[in-house]
Amino acid sequence: MNFRAVGWALAGALVLVSGPVRAAQCDGVAFPDRVTVGGRVLQLNGLGIRKATFFRIKVYVGALYLAHRSHDAAAILNNGGTSEIVLHFLWHVTTGELREAWREGFAHSASAQLPALRSRIAILDGWMHGIDSGQTMTFIHRRGHGIEYLLDGRERGTIPGTDFARAFLGIWLGPRPPGKALRAGLLGGRCE
Repeated sequence: MNFRAVGWALAGALVLVSGPVRAAQCDGVAFPDRVTVGGRVLQLNGLGIRKATFFRIKVYVGALYLAHRSHDAAAILNNGGTSEIVLHFLWHVTTGELREAWREGFAHSASAQLPALRSRIAILDGWMHGIDSGQTMTFIHRRGHGIEYLLDGRERGTIPGTDFARAFLGIWLGPRPPGKALRAGLLGGRCE
């Protein structure tokens, strides 16, 4: 028996069964097509670039993962299911700039709920420190668990509340996102 031939045949079969590893790219940053959160497989819904200032500086590439792809922002926000948003930074952002971005984002996504959210926004602010190009912030929402925050894959903490999670996702998916092209990209449009 030719063990080498059998080994190559098994290796080939494994490649066919597992299928190719795929990734989507936006501005040179690759994201997997799927991630697993708490045993649940999420699919890449879309990618978008956050641009800031008059000079249109590329701050980060964002990726949105959902259990089922959707182009409907309201349906995603009302669903309350498992989701993940990943922000891969392309530009250095200071602590003050991050905190200001959160304040502005929550004011745009949930102004009426701000009094109830303030203490939890303060927790998020407390976790913020300047972030460099190449670093990644990941925010995971699981029903009943709030928003879990990871920096470069290391867990920093979880902020409880479905109301907080909805307001948080509303920063990007609500009617006043940090950029219309970013929102459109996360909802499955072109990454630009």
